[in-house]
Amino acid sequence: MPFRASFDCLWCGRAHATRTERDLEGFAQLCPDCVGKAQDNGFLRFRLRAALAERTAAERGLSNGPAERGHLDRPGERGPEPVVVVAASPRPSMDEEMLDYYAARAPEYDDWYLRRGRYSHGPISDMAWQMDLDLATTWLDRVPLSGEIVELAAGTGFWSPLLAQKGELSIYDVTPEPLEIARQRLVAHGLRAHIHVRDAWEEPDRQVDGVFCGFWLSHVSRQRLGSFLGIVARWLKPGGTFAFLDERAGTAGVDPGVDPSAGTSVRRLDDGREFRITKVYYAPDELRSALLQAGFATAEIRQTERFFLMGSATR
Repeated sequence: MPFRASFDCLWCGRAHATRTERDLEGFAQLCPDCVGKAQDNGFLRFRLRAALAERTAAERGLSNGPAERGHLDRPGERGPEPVVVVAASPRPSMDEEMLDYYAARAPEYDDWYLRRGRYSHGPISDMAWQMDLDLATTWLDRVPLSGEIVELAAGTGFWSPLLAQKGELSIYDVTPEPLEIARQRLVAHGLRAHIHVRDAWEEPDRQVDGVFCGFWLSHVSRQRLGSFLGIVARWLKPGGTFAFLDERAGTAGVDPGVDPSAGTSVRRLDDGREFRITKVYYAPDELRSALLQAGFATAEIRQTERFFLMGSATR
């Protein structure tokens, strides 16, 4: 169906007027209340999914507009309902190949975290990975994040349940596909979060108490690292905390497609498709120096035995 700025809801008949030309309701021709009931109603769910595709097609047809993709769904009855908001988001840094990669890889992220299937490197290496992952999780649990927390480039929300127990969490990612998995994860834990489609490179719209990035800084090129850390600093209130986890330098050997000199890696998905992405394995001193240059008052970087970096910095 074409976008309509005002309409009578296809389900309940209530008159509704959209606020912007990107509002999902205008593509679905459903009022906000009926959009919220989509999980419990086959027609509403079908209409909403079709509207998402129609909005994506419409925005890709704009020559100068951002090609935003979004998702909004209502969880089932199990646990509290996370708040899900679709937000317009410029994309100054992402090319289409990277966007397609993030969307296509969403179902594989958990396999990577848990070393399942083709991501397994044998029982000894997998056990060491799990031990390091446990250490990283324990470290993050002890980081003094509280109040309003923003998780940038949240992906499938592997760390979101832990963060949601620390404060009021907003999770952002540039593509909706991983956010749908994050929503399901939060529902399974009976937790709430605000979920937005938003580019990590977008300028902050407020200041918060804490910011977290999980395995994202390594997808920021060296040339742009200072710019991104500056964005993080502007998210934070004075005294606010930035925490991050990532792969440590020296683990590139488990990344067969990496090109250290170019700061890229070729990634192959389960379906055989290949994507070239930014991938930089930063050393602790390099990150510490970049954080201080970006205006952070303190910066501390730790490493697990083999695989991970754990960093925190104070605004």
